[in-house]
Amino acid sequence: MEALGQRHRSLYKGAAAPPWKETYRRRCVERLKNSRAKLLDRYRQAGENVHCNARAALLVQEVMEEEWQALQSVNVSLPSLRRKEALSQVLEDPDELAVLEEIQQELISQEQLTIEEYERSLRFDQECLNAMLDSLDAGNKIICPVCKRNNLTVMSHLVLCQCGLYISTQGMTEQKLRSLLEDSVTEHGHQCLHNPEFSITSGMEGEANLLMSCPVCDSWTVLI
Repeated sequence: MEALGQRHRSLYKGAAAPPWKETYRRRCVERLKNSRAKLLDRYRQAGENVHCNARAALLVQEVMEEEWQALQSVNVSLPSLRRKEALSQVLEDPDELAVLEEIQQELISQEQLTIEEYERSLRFDQECLNAMLDSLDAGNKIICPVCKRNNLTVMSHLVLCQCGLYISTQGMTEQKLRSLLEDSVTEHGHQCLHNPEFSITSGMEGEANLLMSCPVCDSWTVLI
């Protein structure tokens, strides 16, 4: 084993970087791009109990180990990664370990940026939702829950917005719609801490409906 380790180290002695570095790095970067949905799902499920650095590092570790195994399967000169064995344990050369650390930190930084961008999006959505609820409380014009920018125009037979929302109704009033939105958001808040999302969906006969849904608790309600 020691002779194998010495021979393995001698392969890269004096080289600027091990020959597997760029291929391995490229595969890890591509794999992470395809795993962003998994990262955000874990973020939503963990809530505020786990710092974004820890979430990112955990996924990066998984990706690096899986991609190393995939690369090793086509390059038998690379040491094998045994079950429950950390990737850093199979590399003995300090230069290779340094390369591994460099790739890991780069990947973690990329994932942290993804989480931070998602957190900014959540804060923006929360601010928009608060603004909509404030307008409901104040009895002002109702802010469109879909675009979160324009005021809704509410008529007995129609609810519309400049963003393209156009829903046929019967006997609708601003007060009815205000109560419907407020009660629906409040009820959802009793069951889930995540902000609900609003969108337009088509009914059985192609008519437009306002849908409130949540990607965390998988709930959905057709409001109008």
